[in-house]
Amino acid sequence: MSTIITPTPITPGSLPQLSAADFPDESKLISDDGQPVDSIFAEKQMRLLTEPLYASWKGPQGDGRFVAMANVGLYFTGEDPLVPDALLSVDVTTPPGVYTKEVRSYLVWRFGKSPDVVIEIVSGKVGGEDTDKLEKYSRWGIPYYVIFDPEHYLSDESLRIFAMMKGRYRKVEEPYLENVGLSLTLWKGQFEHVDQLWLRWCDLEGDPILTGAEKAESEYQRAESVNQKLQAEKQKLRVEQRKVEAEVQKVAKLEALLKEHGIDPGQL
Repeated sequence: MSTIITPTPITPGSLPQLSAADFPDESKLISDDGQPVDSIFAEKQMRLLTEPLYASWKGPQGDGRFVAMANVGLYFTGEDPLVPDALLSVDVTTPPGVYTKEVRSYLVWRFGKSPDVVIEIVSGKVGGEDTDKLEKYSRWGIPYYVIFDPEHYLSDESLRIFAMMKGRYRKVEEPYLENVGLSLTLWKGQFEHVDQLWLRWCDLEGDPILTGAEKAESEYQRAESVNQKLQAEKQKLRVEQRKVEAEVQKVAKLEALLKEHGIDPGQL
């Protein structure tokens, strides 16, 4: 049964339409607090949630218009940001000048919309992923909120997905994020030499979005398969050629034998 989370929404899904003159003072925004990520696992997991999208996905419209970010400040106003472990926003492009202050974080007024998905990786019991953070993301109407809890610090479930429905988050049982054309899965395997349970993006058919290394390996295997088929065809042609040559030699010997007996093969 689906679970309904009922925080106090602040006009979910609606964002102030600001002109450039009304933008918050971006010079005061904190874009780098110097704090490290939680762990090596978290660092790798964040990369697994961003790199494959750029390596193998073209966005829901097939035009490459999306941004995927990890551990980047998410500002809705000039106040303190949220910092999701990963976010995905579709039908947008990164503004030019990635070293400038206004592009070092996800500023909603610069990108023109909220992210479509935010993901939090649970690393302890006090992070507030299913309380404070859930409340805050709900207030800003983020369509999908994902909690990945591989060590079960907060619940018995490794993966919980919340979708915004009628102004409130509802926990959904199926991992399909229809509005962005993706799904999520728990995947046991090796990523960057670490064998672990990972959270991965998939297409809506459940096939993982390949990392750059997996894509290269897949293309190599495909090329090898094509090469093997070509070699098999060449071998088949060589066998057929030898058969034809054998028949030609056989006919030549027969013609020579007929001539020895005074018979013109052309008259037969």
